[in-house]
Amino acid sequence: MDKIIVLLLLTLSLTGKEISNTHEVYKKHCIPCHEHLPYSLEKIYMLYLKTFSGELTFKASLKAFLKSPMEETSVMPDEWIENFSVKEKTILTDKELDKAINSYWELYDVRNKLR
Repeated sequence: MDKIIVLLLLTLSLTGKEISNTHEVYKKHCIPCHEHLPYSLEKIYMLYLKTFSGELTFKASLKAFLKSPMEETSVMPDEWIENFSVKEKTILTDKELDKAINSYWELYDVRNKLR
């Protein structure tokens, strides 16, 4: 019985750690650059959602842009690009980028707010 309790506690502690690290890449690499800009990450999310309405197209287009940012593929308004330019290419690996984009989608997904 003691072994079962120890295994249960260990499982719960590992699961809790995994949950707390879910948005780690997003928090470390995305928020610091965007927190002082006039367009919030939520506003940018809404621009992407308006342009690429489905989850798959949203994530694929955002990933493609972050890997190779160009003015022509940006969803930001022209005045934004004139004032702030286009961001630099990401330094994240594909795996990290996928984690960050998944976190971004999850945090601002409108459907999650309707539940």
